[in-house]
Amino acid sequence: MATRSAYDAAAATYAELFRDSLRDSPLDRAMLNAFAEAVGPNGPVADLGCGPGHVTAYLDGLGVAAFGVDASPAMIKLAREACPSLRFDVGSMAALNIADGSLGGVLSRWSIIHTPPPEVPAILAEFHRVLAPGGHLLLGFSATEGAAHLTQVFDHAVAPAYRWSPDHLAALLRKSGLAEVARMVREPQPTDRRQFPEVHLLARKAHLVT
Repeated sequence: MATRSAYDAAAATYAELFRDSLRDSPLDRAMLNAFAEAVGPNGPVADLGCGPGHVTAYLDGLGVAAFGVDASPAMIKLAREACPSLRFDVGSMAALNIADGSLGGVLSRWSIIHTPPPEVPAILAEFHRVLAPGGHLLLGFSATEGAAHLTQVFDHAVAPAYRWSPDHLAALLRKSGLAEVARMVREPQPTDRRQFPEVHLLARKAHLVT
């Protein structure tokens, strides 16, 4: 897989660049804090596309039983070295080695952006499968410019990537059984590497009706 190989090659540089990224991102921290509170004690959280593990570690610091999954073996190696007390597994979002309904939360921060748009509904269905009823998903991605664009390709430093219309992605979430709870749109700042709006969507899987 080309994306996995590209991230293997860039793993050390990526880890260095993003090690302290949350320190300078109070809005990102706020969404992660809200996500952690929403999940509460309702089971573990999978950080899918965890990279070098810095966000998994942040969730752990909030008292969440978090573990990381990434397609890149090099990223998982770095995550295990940085956070030896946490669990990190090599795996694919398209076919998670996680039991049905076993998670209280799924975190996917900028991990779907390399997935071709026709394949994203299957990824969202996999998120739905592993979440317990009432479980939460926090999805982070870069937004398109203009309501007419459902997706847009952009030049990512590591591998080809896609931006998404927030409304379009929220509609796909609804079709997969995940209802939007909250949305945060962060406008680009002059110091940002990419001048795109960044979006966090918080969604919830419906409770079983008895």
